[in-house]
Amino acid sequence: MPSTPANSDLPAAPDAPVEAGLLDALQHQVAVFARRAEQTRLGGVGQARNSMDRAAYLLLNRLDLEGPMGVKALAGGMGIDSSTVTRQVAPLVDTGLVKRTSHPEDGRAVVLALSARGLARLEEVRSSRRELMSRVTEGWSPQEREAFTTLLTRFNLSLSELMAAVAEGGPTS
Repeated sequence: MPSTPANSDLPAAPDAPVEAGLLDALQHQVAVFARRAEQTRLGGVGQARNSMDRAAYLLLNRLDLEGPMGVKALAGGMGIDSSTVTRQVAPLVDTGLVKRTSHPEDGRAVVLALSARGLARLEEVRSSRRELMSRVTEGWSPQEREAFTTLLTRFNLSLSELMAAVAEGGPTS
């Protein structure tokens, strides 16, 4: 059995150099993906007209999928703080994509809801992004697209769980 450093609780993997190389390749590809996504802002086809800030897209998408909610619930579901959501939502309210309404059960509380204009804009961006994904994965089989989506979803969930554990002061390994 390979020896391990005295301060390690985990045994070294037999193929540690191979695994390190694979992890290096993975982190590099994630970095390249992040750059490409930011360059295109995953705006889809016809980028100038159909691009949307990542934060705006995620906020609008969440409101569409989950319905009206307060800032705190929106922030919690996205793993960010309320002040960040408040700052990101302000221009969406100003442009009429999101509306502030009274909570149906507690008229004193305010909830954020996707406006009809916001839904139309979100659908426009979704359609454009769908076309981009279609073009990027044009030579892929439906099974490859599904496998990639499954693995990317799993990766994002693992990353979210790790970040939540770190934020709570939990273990990072």
